[in-house]
Amino acid sequence: MGNCIGINRNDETLDLGSNNVSRPVTGTTSSYVGVQRKNHPLCHETIRWKSEVPLTEGQLRSKRDEFWDTAPAFEGRKEIWDALRAATSAAEALDFQLAQAILDGANISVPNGYLTECYDELGSQYKLPIYCLSYPVNVVKEDYGCDSPAEYSEPVDGGTEVILKLRLSSTCTDVKLPVYSKDTIGQCKKKLQAQEGIDAFTQRWFYGGKLLGDKMHIDEAHIQPGYIVQVIVNTEKQSSLAIS
Repeated sequence: MGNCIGINRNDETLDLGSNNVSRPVTGTTSSYVGVQRKNHPLCHETIRWKSEVPLTEGQLRSKRDEFWDTAPAFEGRKEIWDALRAATSAAEALDFQLAQAILDGANISVPNGYLTECYDELGSQYKLPIYCLSYPVNVVKEDYGCDSPAEYSEPVDGGTEVILKLRLSSTCTDVKLPVYSKDTIGQCKKKLQAQEGIDAFTQRWFYGGKLLGDKMHIDEAHIQPGYIVQVIVNTEKQSSLAIS
């Protein structure tokens, strides 16, 4: 889904119209069961694309969750899918060094330098849709104000108070956030925005390697006391919001 915007880089055109990337073949060679394939370092560049139908951030997250929940069930190895998911999260947060380390650790090659097409050490192919790698340029910002959907409103029964320990990718620091067990992740993002000034629109929360959806309640996440919740902040969107 979606049409992609070509990127020109040193007379090199990145054509993403069909979710396939074409680049000159250079770099090291990896061998898979008698087949040789060139491998490239991960490109330090965010893929820009435009959705045919404008999506809200919530709709995009739902599409991503659906893909990550279903793709490992049909093909490939789960540990490779888990590594790819972690690498895409790191790359989207512009931590390309971490993303590359994850790929190298799992022996995943990217012949064109982009996560749209990957291979494990057995030669199995893994294709990632562009909507899992970056936000479309025409993403619709959701309103987290007074007219927000019901799942973002304060619950009647807030439950018990919980102190979350959050690790922010934007600053590589840990912060403590007081919330309630009946709060949703969406509400907690708003509270983190009020405390740290990080727009809820740019936050993605992970615990135990799993993405926490905005509608999930804190008590449903089963976060153990003292354990860390990873908060991946899209600094690129944060900067654009600050400018606007």
